[in-house]
Amino acid sequence: MLDLKITAANLPDGRQNIDIGIQGGKIVAVEPNLAAEAAQTIDAKNRLVTPPFIDSHVHLDSTLSLGMPRLNESGTLLEGIALWGELKPLLTADAIFDRAKKLCLWSIAKGTLVIRSHVDVCDDRLLAVDALLALREELKPYLDIQLVAFPQDGFFRYPKSRENLLRALAKGVDVVGGIPHFERTMQDGAESVAALTRIAADHGLMVDMHCDESDDPLSRHIEILAKETINHGLQNRVAGSHLTSMHSMDNYYVSKLIPLIREAGIAAIANPLINITLQGRHDTYPKRRGMTRVKELMAAGVTVAFGHDCVMDPWYPLGSHDMLEVAQMALHVGHLTGVAEIKSCFEAVTANAAKTLNLANYGLAPGCNADLIILQAENPIEAIRLRAERLAVIRRGQILATTPPRETTIHAKSLKRTLDFTHANLFAS
Repeated sequence: MLDLKITAANLPDGRQNIDIGIQGGKIVAVEPNLAAEAAQTIDAKNRLVTPPFIDSHVHLDSTLSLGMPRLNESGTLLEGIALWGELKPLLTADAIFDRAKKLCLWSIAKGTLVIRSHVDVCDDRLLAVDALLALREELKPYLDIQLVAFPQDGFFRYPKSRENLLRALAKGVDVVGGIPHFERTMQDGAESVAALTRIAADHGLMVDMHCDESDDPLSRHIEILAKETINHGLQNRVAGSHLTSMHSMDNYYVSKLIPLIREAGIAAIANPLINITLQGRHDTYPKRRGMTRVKELMAAGVTVAFGHDCVMDPWYPLGSHDMLEVAQMALHVGHLTGVAEIKSCFEAVTANAAKTLNLANYGLAPGCNADLIILQAENPIEAIRLRAERLAVIRRGQILATTPPRETTIHAKSLKRTLDFTHANLFAS
């Protein structure tokens, strides 16, 4: 007797009319016409069933702080940083915890059951570290949170960054972060990459570095990160987040850089919603798009994941933590409208994100955790097009959240019908 059986599911790889058997919080069968009985059965009705969404890059410590202490009137990155500096002395652990928890409830409702959050360690009290560690523990039954020790004011630029970062790691923070382009000089930035990757290697930890979040084509810390990744044997344990200076670099240099990123096994994390709104601010026309070279990185075999980055904070006044919105923005701004490219955008918030975060037991195969979403769509492309409703969100075989199907009724007599905006399954294979 299974705990749960999902029948008539469409899977992201194109398989249709598949049954999924769940027992003890794990997937035990993925096959058509599964004969086993179950205590509970859900008919997916040939809708898409997928592993949960993953946000590979967000800042839970600042989330939902919009308007505190004031609004970002210019909408720029630098004013956002200044606002965060004004807010930091006013922060309390309880306020950080409460705001982050509220966002995590939104995340569960949206089917985002894995979050990697950067947490600022340039506050000597480490209030945000303590608050998010407590939140990670409280919400462990419902979603997974990885925390990145992030020296937001610069590893060298802020005098106590090293001390605070090591304290955060000792408390249980998972990943080493950095922001080399915010150091006072390019050389300081390069030396910060070397120092931080050494710390990660010494502690056996992953690295996720804000890297070259700039319009400056000479901001090239990603090549230093690639070199140090190889030097310390950290291949496939390092991510470069943002990488927006690549949108300004000349093509010849990029033709060298992308193979170097691939050789080092570095994953690239783009943050489409934020990159395209904060970058290119000094341009008149032509105006740069801001997002890194997602298409070229994907084509070269680099693992690419997407993050939401900000939700209603000093840097971004919008958002509901919907990773399908992130994927949809990426495909538009990156000219990723080929069939395989759109599917890659879905993978950037699911399977490729799991690879970037080194998650175990993620997927849709026997032995994987029974963490699933049933979407009001037939396939990944339709899911992105509609930003499909999460009809059911399942964690370890237990239903966490449900949403009624989205439908609109037209009442005009000659046209009366109910619409759900789905269309013929053009992309089944």
